[in-house]
Amino acid sequence: MSEQHRLLTNLEGRHDFDVRWPRDFRSLIPGVTAVLRVKDEARSLPWVLPPLFEAVQHVVLVDNQSTDGSPEVARDVAGRLGVPDRLTLAAYPFDVSRCGSEHLATPEGSVHNLAYFYNWAFSHVRTQYSMKWDGDMVLTAEGVQTFAALAWQLESVEAVVLMPRHPLFVESDRVAWLDVYLENVEEYVFPMGEDYRHVKAYEWEMRMVPKRARRLRLPEGLCLELKYLDSDEFDHWVDPDSFGTTRRTLRKQREWEVFHALREGRQVPGVVRIEAPPDYSHVVDYATEVWLPRRQRPITVPEDDRHDVSRARPTAGGD
Repeated sequence: MSEQHRLLTNLEGRHDFDVRWPRDFRSLIPGVTAVLRVKDEARSLPWVLPPLFEAVQHVVLVDNQSTDGSPEVARDVAGRLGVPDRLTLAAYPFDVSRCGSEHLATPEGSVHNLAYFYNWAFSHVRTQYSMKWDGDMVLTAEGVQTFAALAWQLESVEAVVLMPRHPLFVESDRVAWLDVYLENVEEYVFPMGEDYRHVKAYEWEMRMVPKRARRLRLPEGLCLELKYLDSDEFDHWVDPDSFGTTRRTLRKQREWEVFHALREGRQVPGVVRIEAPPDYSHVVDYATEVWLPRRQRPITVPEDDRHDVSRARPTAGGD
């Protein structure tokens, strides 16, 4: 074991899945690597991966027992874009405990724990910075430009980058719904040193951040999170009772309520309908390329203005 790495072993004694975590991000090469932990995200990856390859230096996709060919889709997308050397594929063959009480009952050192899974996934990073990414998160053109500029700006600092993301509930190829009442700001970009490893938290995993790290917050409008109304978007949670139990999970409670209301055909305050015009093949393309970039800022309606969401309509390009 190199002195530049810390070895994390698991309770199951699976040494082929031990984690070698870098001690200091300065020992790695400059740049940013996006790490996606995916399970059955083949439908979203053709939207997710192309802007990511524009935005960061490398992409690591860790497949957790997909049955829909997600790794093959990722390989095909990278090949079509001419960047197969910038994609690393890895497979994690263990069941991972779902968020909530199941996660809480699983020891942190188990291969079935979220924190261990995340540490193993991120240990494939060879750049100084890593970017936590999901298999359903799509950058807008503005998002691509922002993250592409971050790589060189971060070379001389030690910082964590926060970004708002906006849930897009996809009803069909033509229609989707955006929740402008939900504020969701998370940390996405981290240095790769030992001080930034993942640990077990109450409902899910969390990443350690030392006090010395700076925090940079990016503007709204950079990323959409796709949620398909014909799918089970909450199967990685134990049950709905796990939502809304703390301030940390109130966001998930809102997502669950909006998701099921839309599936039942009920209107929800703060949820805006988006329909793609005929010259767009899919509403996701329209939302990322036209609708969201043209929308009045702030995109998330402040609580004091939530009695009137008409102010939050796009400034151009229809509704």
